[in-house]
Amino acid sequence: MSEPFIRPIREEDVDSIHEIETLCFAMPWSRESILHDVKENVVARWLVLDSGEGDVLAYAGMWFVLDEAHVCNVAVHPDHRRKGYGRMIFDALVELAQENSMSMMTLEVRRSNTAAQNLYHACGFLDVGYRKRYYEDNKEDALIMYREFRYGEEAE
Repeated sequence: MSEPFIRPIREEDVDSIHEIETLCFAMPWSRESILHDVKENVVARWLVLDSGEGDVLAYAGMWFVLDEAHVCNVAVHPDHRRKGYGRMIFDALVELAQENSMSMMTLEVRRSNTAAQNLYHACGFLDVGYRKRYYEDNKEDALIMYREFRYGEEAE
């Protein structure tokens, strides 16, 4: 049996990612939106956790805007949760942002999604505010989280 590994998204992953989106989120991205990010969005960077046999177990995406990385999606297939895959894919996303000299990463997460918040806190993200009534399906607030990167500076 092969080991899971992180790799950049490929066009042939779009259907699998869309399936996971619909399983995980009340307001999933459309297949067309995902495909647009893969093929046409020059600021988009997506990674997948490949099972080692070509199946997508998890994925994460972000957009590079100037020197900021904005996380747009992170998901683990429901059949593969509680195996550390969320941490694995998110750590790879953070590493990709650092490799590309981003000064910070930001994201929004539902206030009720404490599992995701715990992961992001464990990865060094801080709570910085709320977007009121951000999610259209139930008008839930989004927690805004942030992580700053410092390069070549001594820690104080």
